[in-house]
Amino acid sequence: MNKTFLAIIPARGGSKRLPRKNILDLCGKPLISYSIEAGLKSKYISKVVVTSDDNEILTISKEYGAVTINRPEYLANDTATTFDALEHTINSLEKYDYIVLLQPTSPLRNEKHIDEAIALLNEKDANAVISVCETEHSPLWCNTLDEELNMSNFLSKEILNKRSQDLPKYYRINGAIYICKTEELLKNKGFFLKDKVFAYIMDKKDSVDIDEEIDFIITEKLMYMDEIN
Repeated sequence: MNKTFLAIIPARGGSKRLPRKNILDLCGKPLISYSIEAGLKSKYISKVVVTSDDNEILTISKEYGAVTINRPEYLANDTATTFDALEHTINSLEKYDYIVLLQPTSPLRNEKHIDEAIALLNEKDANAVISVCETEHSPLWCNTLDEELNMSNFLSKEILNKRSQDLPKYYRINGAIYICKTEELLKNKGFFLKDKVFAYIMDKKDSVDIDEEIDFIITEKLMYMDEIN
C-alpha cells in the first residue's frame, strides 16, 4: 500500500473519574503502552506519536518507543477537543497521507485490528474508517421517563412483543480506531465526513474502553482470562 499512516495517541495527564488512568498499571504495564505497542506492530503505520501535557506520560511513552510531543497547556484543559490536539500534532510533524487515532483507553485493540481497519480503508477506497461494535442492548428497548416514572408508552407496539434476537442489530462507536485522510480530517475538523466513511466491526470484548474504575477491573479480568486460556 503506497500510503503513509501516522498514529496519534492523545493522553492528557488529568482524569477526573479515574486519576492517572493513562499510566495505571494494567497487568504489569502502563495502560498507554498497549496502544503504543499495537501501533508499532502494525505493518502499515509509519510512526506512533503520543501527545500529552504530562511529563511522566511523555517519559513512559518514550520508553515504549513512541515519538512524543509536549502538548501546550491550552490544549490540555477541559474545553480543548481531541481534534485540537490532533491538529497541533499534525502541524508539528512532516505530512502523512492518513491519521490513525488510537485512544490509550482501548488496550485490547491490537495491531491485527489496526491492520484490518486499514485494509478495509484501502479496499473501500475510503476517506475514513471508524471502529464500532454491536450494542450490548438494543436501543429499541430504551425510552425516556417522565417525573411520574410512567411506562405506559415506554415501548412501541411494534417492539412490545418481539424477542430481542428478532430485533435489528445496532452498532455503537467503540472509540478504539479512527482513520482519516489527513486533508479531510483538517478540513472537516473530525472523522465523521459526509461520504466514503465506513465501519470496521470489532467484537465487544476487544472494544472495552477504560473510563472508570469498573472498566479497569473488567479489563484486568479479561486479560487474565486470556492468559490462562
